[in-house]
Amino acid sequence: MRMILLALALAGSAAAQVPEPDTYRGEPYRAPVPATLRGASVIDGAEAIRLHEAGVPFLDVLPRKTRPEGLPEGTVWREPVHETIPGAVWLWDTGYEALAPAEQARLERGLEQATNGDRNAPVVIFCRSDCWMSWNAARRAVSLGYAGVHWFPDGVEGWQAAGGAALVRATPDDP
Repeated sequence: MRMILLALALAGSAAAQVPEPDTYRGEPYRAPVPATLRGASVIDGAEAIRLHEAGVPFLDVLPRKTRPEGLPEGTVWREPVHETIPGAVWLWDTGYEALAPAEQARLERGLEQATNGDRNAPVVIFCRSDCWMSWNAARRAVSLGYAGVHWFPDGVEGWQAAGGAALVRATPDDP
């Protein structure tokens, strides 16, 4: 039992010591993340709820699942439901290491709309816990000159664990 507790403690301290890279992070995206993000504040679930109640915009950057390639003709495919924090704008596919022009434009439009063009206005960027997608997107927002970026690394799981409002179905509207 002692060995198990020691292993768990070491795993937790290893996750807390993930260094902040100088570049965007690629695969695997679901992995322990750093405790910091230069130019942004890092928030927990309680702070996310407080900011949400204060009306700060939330941006969800989790990727959108698309129809798998190679499905036989006539195969019915339904896009899985994506649940998010109430009121969040879903800027899907904007957290990858490298962004295609459409995704870069979606992120820039989403940030512009969420902040009403005020690069000092607060905005919360999230996806799932232990996911580099939100770290990448928040880092991009900082690099675009946004000074009010709050990165929520615990994402929807942290929101739920902190007692946030029930998740809602996201719609893939392009901002």
